[in-house]
Amino acid sequence: MIRISGPNATSLLSQLSIRPTLPKARLATLDSWLDKAGDVVDQGVTLYFPAPASYTGEDIVELQAHGSPILLQALLSRLYELGCEPAEPGEFTRRAVEHGKLNLSQAEAVIACIDAATIRAGKQAQRQLQGEFGKHIDGLMQSLTSLVAHVEASLDFPEEEIPELFFAELAQNMMDQVVRPMKQMLASAPLGERLFEGATVAIIGSPNVGKSTLLNELCGRDRAIVSHIEGTTRDVLEVDFEVNGIPLRLIDTAGLRDSDDTIEQEGVRRALQTAEVADVTLFIADASRPQTWVPSIHADLFLMNKMDLQCDAIADHFIPLSVTTGQGITALRSALALCLGDIAMGDEGMMVTRERHRVLLLEALENIEEGIAHLGREDMLDLTAMQWRRAWGLLGSILGMGDVEDILDRVFSEFCIGK
Repeated sequence: MIRISGPNATSLLSQLSIRPTLPKARLATLDSWLDKAGDVVDQGVTLYFPAPASYTGEDIVELQAHGSPILLQALLSRLYELGCEPAEPGEFTRRAVEHGKLNLSQAEAVIACIDAATIRAGKQAQRQLQGEFGKHIDGLMQSLTSLVAHVEASLDFPEEEIPELFFAELAQNMMDQVVRPMKQMLASAPLGERLFEGATVAIIGSPNVGKSTLLNELCGRDRAIVSHIEGTTRDVLEVDFEVNGIPLRLIDTAGLRDSDDTIEQEGVRRALQTAEVADVTLFIADASRPQTWVPSIHADLFLMNKMDLQCDAIADHFIPLSVTTGQGITALRSALALCLGDIAMGDEGMMVTRERHRVLLLEALENIEEGIAHLGREDMLDLTAMQWRRAWGLLGSILGMGDVEDILDRVFSEFCIGK
């Protein structure tokens, strides 16, 4: 499918199409498209979306052609002859923002829908694309507008004595209407961002304690070579999987032990390096070999494997496990989700899922709270009003309001061609 958007889309179609008139709006119409000499390049379906009822808010023409690369290239060449230019990354969605069809947070949701690696992430992206996140931000901005108006009214009548109760009520209203909702939104950011950015989970431990077997069990396939011979894993091995809809990269590492083998020494070095930078580190021990129970590096979760071979009591901080029988895998998944900051599944509500949104919300919150601190002094009211107006502008930047050309450039540079 080739999409053409812009004020000249219809005149271009009249030169391209064999039809003498424009097709009816939003009605799929059989059509033939001609080259410069008047010969048919291809036959397919033409769709016409007149402005402003289109994705970009401009006239849009869609050509649904055959998939032959030769025919498509010939059709594109003809379009370029007629004045078309290839779209830049994200240009269609950017035009939608510029024509008021989407706000900037909805535009970011478009790329989130494309990039979503799990159903849970996709549902969050859809909520934002439908405008739920934007409505929350807009509600905060409306509350801010009303509260700033009270402060500025006080500045307009400096001769009037302002009772202390007025400041107390104003501060309380700001806390109830703006500060608390913002903090609730920010509390969702660690998990919300992780839904799209994912996390790394490293498995460490002595040789032959079950690291590779655990990796295979968690990812659901035989990805790592498993052997009773110690030191089978010499390098880091990565595999993608998910827990509760959170995309994870699971990393199997070489067994930690002293060795004269230079290759194994390098594997141990890489294992330690991987564990240091991983978001979560799993330390796994062999219940039948006490010498494997003491970790030589920090870990977030401690697993005692091969409990089917050793039933003696173990330390409370270990999760009892038998990778071969499946014992403890469900408990491990739950502990891992909790370690990643997960919340209860179900209708979990809207989340902050982008670093840009989180940074702007934090800066806006800082300005609001500083303004509240200045409310008790009449000579500082102008500073309060200024900080609250600045907070309003920061929230507006989330939606693409104001002079945000540089923000638009950064956001749409992440898009792929044709979106």
